[in-house]
Amino acid sequence: MRLTAAVNTDATPHLFWITSRAAGTLALLLTSAAVCLGVAMATRLLKRPAGPDLRIVHETLSLAAMVAITIHGLSLIGDAYLHPSLVDLTVPFVSGYKTALTSIGIISGWGVIALGLSYYARARIGRERWRRLHRFTALAWLLGLVHSLGEGTDAGQAWFLVMVGIVVIPTLALLVWRIGALARLGKGSRYAGAAEVSTSV
Repeated sequence: MRLTAAVNTDATPHLFWITSRAAGTLALLLTSAAVCLGVAMATRLLKRPAGPDLRIVHETLSLAAMVAITIHGLSLIGDAYLHPSLVDLTVPFVSGYKTALTSIGIISGWGVIALGLSYYARARIGRERWRRLHRFTALAWLLGLVHSLGEGTDAGQAWFLVMVGIVVIPTLALLVWRIGALARLGKGSRYAGAAEVSTSV
């Protein structure tokens, strides 16, 4: 008599977990693309494009990232394994599951959402103050990257690393260049101020 073993391929019990994983990966890709485009615009690498208005593209990427982050977190409420509460998913250092990395992800998510929505409050914040505040988006993105690589289920998979590297490496390179440019600008301003004082004495 021939025996056959049935393999359970039903993904229904893991649907919320799979949804969260997919949304988390998408959130990282969208946030990386938004930050990369934002830094490129700030450094004037992309000037007078022939295509669509890059500000609209940047805004669309940011909004899509916020939606993906929200789905990534809230879909875990239905996960049969973790059983997290809404507080576990929204308040740092409350969840008992990989507390540090989970908290980093929560802080990153709130940071991206708050800083992204601050765009619509520029008139009240003030444009210059908003620009300085908006620079912290890069920090929120870096925290999200740490969360993804440290806690992500697919972080050790080659396809994930390659896909993430395609958007992360250019973004990191632009950030380093931008920080260096700002540092040189600040240094030059200090030298100019010192020279102005010395010539006026």
